[in-house]
Amino acid sequence: MRTIVDLPAEQLAALANLCSTQNISRAEAVRRAVAAMLERESGTQVDTGFGLWRHKRITSQKMVDKLREEWRER
Repeated sequence: MRTIVDLPAEQLAALANLCSTQNISRAEAVRRAVAAMLERESGTQVDTGFGLWRHKRITSQKMVDKLREEWRER
């Protein structure tokens, strides 16, 4: 489906530069931007990461202490 999008001159110039660099059309750049926004807003990234550490036997405080200790050793 076709749609009309109004962009400020600064965004249009930046988009033109990006399209030139990546050798893609404006339409493809807009499709990618919309797809990225929809993925980010859909919660799929949160769902993927939620519970990732549930099988680890370490508390957040222990993890922070461990990371701080690594920095002290350097």
